[in-house]
Amino acid sequence: MIKKLHDIGLRSEHAYTAAVASIALSVVTWAASLRVEPGSGLDRADRWGIFVGEWAPTFFGLGLALSHYEQEEGTLLGKAHADGERRRQMAGTAGTA
Repeated sequence: MIKKLHDIGLRSEHAYTAAVASIALSVVTWAASLRVEPGSGLDRADRWGIFVGEWAPTFFGLGLALSHYEQEEGTLLGKAHADGERRRQMAGTAGTA
């Protein structure tokens, strides 16, 4: 599943941004529940805030998993670049020998 998300273009910074946004949304949801549902009390507002706040660890986890794919991809690109450089250098020295 993580590989598919990576392949469609989702990056770790997107997941980290969603995590931080969900923390902020948790506070906003808690405050809004207190105002919009005054008869429901603090317990209901707390439940809404906690419900939205539980999304943050999921997004942080997705961000970490996606960052592993990004690091792996960077390593593979680095190796390909180094191999290409070696080939070019060898081709240059082969013509002068």
